[in-house]
Amino acid sequence: MNAKKRHQIIIQLVSEKGAITVAELCERFNVSDMTVRRDLSTLESAGLVRRIYGGAVSGRRRSFEPPFLTRAQESQQVKEAIGAYAASLVSEGDSIALDVGTTTLEMARNLSRLRAITVITASLPIVNVLVDYTDIQVILAGGILRREEQSMVGPIAEETFQRFHVDKVFIGVGGVDLEAGLTEYNLDDARVKEHLIRSGQRHILLVDSSKLGRRKFAAVARLSDIHEIVTDDKIEDDYYHALQKMGIAVHVVEIPRP
Repeated sequence: MNAKKRHQIIIQLVSEKGAITVAELCERFNVSDMTVRRDLSTLESAGLVRRIYGGAVSGRRRSFEPPFLTRAQESQQVKEAIGAYAASLVSEGDSIALDVGTTTLEMARNLSRLRAITVITASLPIVNVLVDYTDIQVILAGGILRREEQSMVGPIAEETFQRFHVDKVFIGVGGVDLEAGLTEYNLDDARVKEHLIRSGQRHILLVDSSKLGRRKFAAVARLSDIHEIVTDDKIEDDYYHALQKMGIAVHVVEIPRP
């Protein structure tokens, strides 16, 4: 197993468990403790973990957002499955708003089968995917370029979403909590998401189960504003039933595993 794959697994384990020991990682990867410590040093330099005696804990804080390209490498199989399922919720003739993020990007990659749909987004990577789909009308929000996220933010981006009324909005966020609702790392990003949500008739949240029960820095919306959630099959039963009790339709996507 190469270093890149080990890093992805370490990030996922720390995210799920909160902490991991060097001994556990040595046994899992069948490598020396020197190799594991080198991996942890690399991840600590990127702000993804924080080394402690004998292991590591998550290095992320509520206001720290990992770069887009770093997030794109995490839980890739889960994001691909959620994105593909979410695309199946779009019908020909729909107008949709696609939030920025790595899971909505995977959804965009699955829209090629559709005709006569309109997509509004503030995400440059999504536009770069959709530019080849000639039967899809694409509207890119203007605004201030947020380079690390490859997206548009600010008053012009917010105003873009105020001008439209779409059938469905597909949202991605940094954290979902039963009390705090939808939250994000960055305030500017959160403000654009607020207006994006208001533009839609039906609100669909795309989120992997590791983000459930997490609170980030900036509030985006209440959970009661969400009509449907698409997540993976690691969602805990208590959370599943709590969301359903709130009247939210929960789509659980089975993730193929070796």
